[in-house]
Amino acid sequence: MSAPAASAPVPAAPESLIDPATEPRLTSLSHGGGCGCKIAPGVLSGILRGTAAMPVPPALLVGIETSDDAAVYQLNSEQALVATTDFFMPIVDDPFDFGRIAAANALSDVYAMGGTPIMALALVGMPIKVLSTATIGRILEGGASVCRAAGIPVAGGHTIDSVEAIYGLVALGLVHPAQVKRNASARPGDVLVLGKPLGVGVFSAALKKGQLGPEGYAQMIDSATRLNTAGPDLARLPGVHAMTDVTGFALAGHALELARGAQATVRIDWPAVPLLPGARALAAQGMVTGASGRNWAAYGHEVALPEGFAAPDQALLTDPQTSGGLLVACTPASVPEVLAAFARHGGAQAAVIGEVLPAQGARLVVRNP
Repeated sequence: MSAPAASAPVPAAPESLIDPATEPRLTSLSHGGGCGCKIAPGVLSGILRGTAAMPVPPALLVGIETSDDAAVYQLNSEQALVATTDFFMPIVDDPFDFGRIAAANALSDVYAMGGTPIMALALVGMPIKVLSTATIGRILEGGASVCRAAGIPVAGGHTIDSVEAIYGLVALGLVHPAQVKRNASARPGDVLVLGKPLGVGVFSAALKKGQLGPEGYAQMIDSATRLNTAGPDLARLPGVHAMTDVTGFALAGHALELARGAQATVRIDWPAVPLLPGARALAAQGMVTGASGRNWAAYGHEVALPEGFAAPDQALLTDPQTSGGLLVACTPASVPEVLAAFARHGGAQAAVIGEVLPAQGARLVVRNP
């Protein structure tokens, strides 16, 4: 296609008729925000029932069979493509922060497979008669800023006019086929390491109710926008057997996925689990998302809680995390290397939180000595 003549006028972009000063808060447009708006685990399993029976080509190393974080397709002896997508409604009102959180959350699935992102495509659904183009642009700028931090371009995407604001990414990455880390390959005797503290869902509930102060907001944003870049380093460690990220199904839900995949039982030592400062106090005040209760209703029958386990602790155990931390199953001897890898990537709060055991009566056992 030939270029237009130099004298040809360039049409101006149409300006939005929405005044940014009077448009509604982003979270007021969402019936659920962040990973808290995921379809409940029990409902999702019913929707997906039967789809795993489809023919699977040999090159598809990871598909939908274990509810893993991304699909992995082997390209050659040295490279496999990691492909995933994630998008949701606003969890915060600041459009730039919303974009950052959504992008970090989408890229996390690539890191959780041990992959290195190579590019992203934007998924954008916006109520264009409600939000200004300036606000929508800031959402996309936030996402692009995180992709730049990850060293990748936003190479395209798709937009629609939507009733609710929706933003996310298709994320693509590469990993060596021998270094793919699944959520189904933990082994009895492994210990569990969690890369980020819990509490993002509780903080988001407090924010929506006007009960989260500036310090708490800053802590939530810092956690939810921190990229899980330790993933590829962790995948290269021989002692790391399995990996996933903790998102909408909460620590309990994603620990259960590890347990089911290994046909084992996972024990969580609750006092060792890192929490965002003040998260338990907020949960005790009722700052809990609806998704927390839906999570428990879906998988609570597989969980053995200790006697007297407090309601705020149960809420945090099932608290949906948006752009949560990596959950790693590794040999006890490799724990120093795992913690060092997290520390190199800004994960100083990573902690050993439990162990993989031979199968018992419950898939997940919570200990609170």
